[in-house]
Amino acid sequence: MEIKIKGEQINLRKLKKSDALSIYQNAKDFDIAKYTRLPYPYKLKNAEDFIKITHQKIKKKKVFEFGIELKETKKIIGMMSLMNIDYNNKNAEIGYWLGKKYWGKKIMKEAIILILNFGFKKLKLIRIYAKVMHPNISSIKLLEKSNFQYEGRMRRATLRKGKWMDDLMYSILSSEFKSKPTAQNLNSLCYASCHVFLSSLTLIKIIFMI
Repeated sequence: MEIKIKGEQINLRKLKKSDALSIYQNAKDFDIAKYTRLPYPYKLKNAEDFIKITHQKIKKKKVFEFGIELKETKKIIGMMSLMNIDYNNKNAEIGYWLGKKYWGKKIMKEAIILILNFGFKKLKLIRIYAKVMHPNISSIKLLEKSNFQYEGRMRRATLRKGKWMDDLMYSILSSEFKSKPTAQNLNSLCYASCHVFLSSLTLIKIIFMI
């Protein structure tokens, strides 16, 4: 199954064998592993094995593991996953990470919008949630800016490097999601607005003539 979700700075796409090196280069930093479930130290073999697993999962449509492809270079700089998909209850979980050199560039915000649009519009999900290891402040702010709502705290839910961490639960409903308008939508909006404006001028002219 070939799925490619196109954005402005990035695309979300299925991984290829040739992506292993760029995944390794971006995932090997400790700051990436700190609040994710990635192994540390992260090795090239980890990336190669991960790519094989993602292909198997996508075939079953239970997990969609998308590489975050930077349009400028065509390289994978992070991951965005839609997992634990419950088609009966129409909900799923997202997980993600981004190479450290790309932090602060609004790339992950765009990736979240793309995956939400896919989940809500394509898969017809009703609720999408995310678990954040406390105190991952950056991820918390990202979700809140993406209109996710805080649902609660799961105490000592994750054991990471011998240390227990609480998981914070956030979610967003399809009714709360507003995808970023595309250029086509903006053109339609502009046309509609201009049409209304011109209609208003015509009405004003008629009134004055009367």
